[in-house]
Amino acid sequence: MQVHLTKKSSNAKTGKIPVSTTEQASCPNTCPFNHMNEGGCYAASGPLKLHWDKVSSHDRGMTWNDFCKEIEALPENQLWRHNQAGDLPQDGKGTIDGFKLAKLVEANEGKRGFTYTHHDLENPKNFMAVFAANEAGFTVNVSANNIQEANDLKKSFPEFPITSVVASTETRKTFTDSGNKYVVCPATHNDKVSCETCKLCSISERDFIIAFPAHGTSKKKADNVAKGA
Repeated sequence: MQVHLTKKSSNAKTGKIPVSTTEQASCPNTCPFNHMNEGGCYAASGPLKLHWDKVSSHDRGMTWNDFCKEIEALPENQLWRHNQAGDLPQDGKGTIDGFKLAKLVEANEGKRGFTYTHHDLENPKNFMAVFAANEAGFTVNVSANNIQEANDLKKSFPEFPITSVVASTETRKTFTDSGNKYVVCPATHNDKVSCETCKLCSISERDFIIAFPAHGTSKKKADNVAKGA
């Protein structure tokens, strides 16, 4: 599994923290935004796509073991984002590679790594891998495709931090749906906020769902998913 680490991101929304990119083969086919399905993935266009393509062709980046060594060498308490593009390593059939994830979780000890996954938690191996990661201090947010799915995930898997895509037209900063509180990503409505300063997604034990308005050049496709179309 090829992965690249940018030690200081130039993305204003992320802030100047380390961010990684994992090859496209990590993405589960069940993700409706999957670049192979032309589903509206924000990373499937522009400069990030060019970078992602090079990582996926192994023209850029490093092996998983070398990546974990890089993470282990990060300063104590360093906030970092795993996967500005890509997902958790898998076997090609939708099952998370628990060994690789455990190695990353171990490397993250003392750091504040966080990420997101579209892998199916109904798969017991995926459930256990994500549960173990969160318990050990590496925050894996479970990504929902729309508000209804987010509510269902919150009910079925209350032990996990949940995020959800919402319509690009969402203007509220917070809202409640089916008894669940939603906080819209502060960086989407405040240019002075970034992952570096916000840090909400790095908190695994939270009682609210973080919402991300559909964005990017394919946001119309993402909007259709967010609206359950």
